[in-house]
Amino acid sequence: MCSETGSRYTGMLLLALATAAIIANLLLYFPNGQVLEPSYITDFVWFFHGFLGAGLLVLVPALMLLRGGGEDCCADRCGMLFPVLLAIQGTVGAVYCVVISSLGLLRGPFCDTGSGNYTYPFRNDSLEDNYLFNQPTWTTCQEPEHIVLWNVVLFSILLGIGMVEAMLCLSQVISGLCDIYCGTCIRKGQDPSTRL
Repeated sequence: MCSETGSRYTGMLLLALATAAIIANLLLYFPNGQVLEPSYITDFVWFFHGFLGAGLLVLVPALMLLRGGGEDCCADRCGMLFPVLLAIQGTVGAVYCVVISSLGLLRGPFCDTGSGNYTYPFRNDSLEDNYLFNQPTWTTCQEPEHIVLWNVVLFSILLGIGMVEAMLCLSQVISGLCDIYCGTCIRKGQDPSTRL
């Protein structure tokens, strides 16, 4: 965690990913650019996994990493605990995004199948018969137009973003815990027992 250059690069990457997650989650509210009534939007969009999970909960550790520690970032081990806690927060948010995105992909979109009633036509599929592996079934959804493709692409993007964010935040947790327990002061020529 005290490697200033590496942490800043990680912070920049997390900031870009968090911004992309917020945008992708926002786009899920407007299938094909259409404004729909809230009751016609897929239920997993309302879990705010891109806004909250991969967005805001990852944005805080990203900004902390961008800020950098300065010269005294590793002066004491207790002071290094806060960045670790923020990285854990980011990991939890990213994992939340991965779980909700996976469920959103598996369960499918909320759409009109031609009868005028909105439903989840793919919810009863088994994994073998899942709509994700059977593209001709995507025409089952009539309205909004191309809703299946819209959901598959955006939930997949959020799934990928969440996985990368989880790995980056987890690497920061491991790095920070190693710095706390192994002591970075030893490398700087200081006595670690004097800085608790």
